[in-house]
Amino acid sequence: MVQLIVGKKGKGKTKIVLDLVNKEISTASGNIVYLDKSNDHMYELNNKVRLINVKDYGVANTDEFIGFVRGIISQDHDLEQMYFDGFLKISCLEGTDKLEKTIQTLDAISTTYGFKIIISVSVDEAELPEALKPMVTVSL
Repeated sequence: MVQLIVGKKGKGKTKIVLDLVNKEISTASGNIVYLDKSNDHMYELNNKVRLINVKDYGVANTDEFIGFVRGIISQDHDLEQMYFDGFLKISCLEGTDKLEKTIQTLDAISTTYGFKIIISVSVDEAELPEALKPMVTVSL
């Protein structure tokens, strides 16, 4: 299952994601992974959350990002939740029209393996494809 936190750049999506992940860690029975474009939020995350700086792994396009996510899943059978902050950057989607397809692929993956994905996307809800609008949980 994918949940989206959407809004233009600078609206406060990251703060919402950080608050959410730190709240969820207290009740999580499995592992939580936080993917970001840097290590800037390392000290804002609970130390039980695994922060992965996607830029450290040379992900060059959207297909590689999906493969990267699948690799994380294959190594963590206790995965309960994944958080993607700065999604357009870390998934190499900036300037492409693959947002809907990529999120639908991630939704299928999360459903298959039984974990939740929370994604922050720097897009106004009105600009989202219709198929993605039901996934929006927070719109700023």
